[in-house]
Amino acid sequence: MNLEKILSISGKPGLYALKVQTRTGFLAESLVDGKKISVSLKVNVSLLSEISIYTINEEKPLTEVMRNIAIKENEGPAISHKEVNATLVAYFSEILPEYDSERVYPSDIKKVLNWYNLLQSKGMVSKEEPNPETSGENAEAIKESVVEEVVADKAPAKKAKAKKA
Repeated sequence: MNLEKILSISGKPGLYALKVQTRTGFLAESLVDGKKISVSLKVNVSLLSEISIYTINEEKPLTEVMRNIAIKENEGPAISHKEVNATLVAYFSEILPEYDSERVYPSDIKKVLNWYNLLQSKGMVSKEEPNPETSGENAEAIKESVVEEVVADKAPAKKAKAKKA
């Protein structure tokens, strides 16, 4: 399961796929309805590959949690995120028995299950073992390339403004 170019954008429902970097941010496509939106760098954006779930001993990457759900459901849909909190907590305890119930709230569980079902409906879930050597490096490379491109794009604009003054 590859979550490296899948984004959660603060204030926007659903998930988005990173498509193109622009001078002022990037272009993302909604996985829900396919609409493309322009996102500035001022908006809070999270790469799903960088999100982790608290456990008693450590943090588990969201990719592993999604993989556990895919294994339990045989790559089918999980229970609805609209179930009663007690049902969601019991289900999540089956998926990740060692999760920290004091720091992982039912709202977090709802979000994970909603994201899983959205990704599953798009055929993006897998029971296959992720390759830890390349996934972290690729996520870092994506973040670095976005930052480098934005910094590079802003540098000529500052020089042009300085010349005008």
